[in-house]
Amino acid sequence: MDLGIKGKRALVCASSKGLGRGCAEALADAGVDLVLNARGAEALDATAAHIRDTYGVDVVTVAADVATDAGRSELITAAQGVDILVNNAGGPPPGVWSDWDRDDFIKALDANMLAPIALIKALMPGMIDRGWGRVVNITSGSVKAPIPQLGLSNSARAGLTGYVAGTARQVAQFGVNMNNMLPGIHATDRAISLDTGVSKAQGITMDEAKKQREATIPTRRYGTAQEFGAMCAFLCSQHAGFIVGQNIVLDGGAINATI
Repeated sequence: MDLGIKGKRALVCASSKGLGRGCAEALADAGVDLVLNARGAEALDATAAHIRDTYGVDVVTVAADVATDAGRSELITAAQGVDILVNNAGGPPPGVWSDWDRDDFIKALDANMLAPIALIKALMPGMIDRGWGRVVNITSGSVKAPIPQLGLSNSARAGLTGYVAGTARQVAQFGVNMNNMLPGIHATDRAISLDTGVSKAQGITMDEAKKQREATIPTRRYGTAQEFGAMCAFLCSQHAGFIVGQNIVLDGGAINATI
């Protein structure tokens, strides 16, 4: 399918690996030029080189932490004029309700709510002026079904979801569509980290830990960054103009819900 976005330009955050990279590669495959961002320059530059060589699109890199004022300013400057914004950031650490104080919540809000909102506010006016734009926010399945040990993430990402719900309805009339993608477990470094924790806690092998988690997913497997990226590219395409303010769950059916 021709997505109709060849020649567009996109900012993809946290895109040196994992789900962010999956989104960047899918957009590049559709002919979209990219501004890639991550905190680590080495992995970011390697990803950029691969995408340039594989897809022949223009790629600019910005190694910066978007949760900081300085990092965000650098990224916004480099991304001026983009048609597509993909917000993405790693989640805060797990724990229980009694572990977290005000500073912990502020850090989570800065990374997973306030930074994406700042990028939206900085880059979406240009999309409105041009009469076309796409914003995709990568949040978490925990927005739909909160995970007890991820209280910081539950809170911050739910806040972003509420902001998007109202904002998306205000800007759709200008040809700008904003939606969220809610991933479940995917075959990324995050899955390895989770499986490692289970392996150590239960005294089982990594393969056993993975199979134990896969058994909770109706598809009996982890998702891939490639299929996640394909959905992101579709939401950014010319075919998604009537999709507004939605939360698209990609979890293999793990969340058992009718709506």
